[in-house]
Amino acid sequence: MNEPLFSRDTSVLAVIDVQSVFLDKLPEAERTPLVGRICWLVRAADALGVPIIAMAEDIAANGPPVPPITAALPEGTLVHDKRVFGLAGQPDILADLTSRGRGDVVLAGLETDVCVAQSALGLIGAGFRVAALSDATGSPGACHAAGLERMRGGGVHISTVKGIYYEWVRDLETLARVKAQIGTTLPAGLTL
Repeated sequence: MNEPLFSRDTSVLAVIDVQSVFLDKLPEAERTPLVGRICWLVRAADALGVPIIAMAEDIAANGPPVPPITAALPEGTLVHDKRVFGLAGQPDILADLTSRGRGDVVLAGLETDVCVAQSALGLIGAGFRVAALSDATGSPGACHAAGLERMRGGGVHISTVKGIYYEWVRDLETLARVKAQIGTTLPAGLTL
């Protein structure tokens, strides 16, 4: 692909396993800001027409996504019951993603070194271009940095919520439209 920037017209946002069982592994001070950034990104993606797919690992055992995530998802969004670590390894999730007809996937969620990394690398293997967001993913301790490093080494673009947002927005007219739709209040830890 010749275009180095990710476009709102070619991207899908994948929200992976933002469930209490995984959030609770993170330091308490990191949990709410992380969820806030992911929720904000979901609202921004929706306002920009970027399709969103959501999933949660073993919903029966681990529960659904946390309530703020569920509330942020566009009405009618299916939350896939993910039974594998890398989403590309589950046919129904991969089919949902492929049905969107877009070649770029932006990843947010948990855990950076396991489900996010395996999803990213599996998607690259399936022919997608992938970005993972360093401030919209999480794992306890050194595992977060290790996951980002593993993905970077595998050809995943590492960006931030702010970075991908402005790649999707691209111009001041669109910026004004999105701000009017989602407001100007930002979650903790996000500066635009």
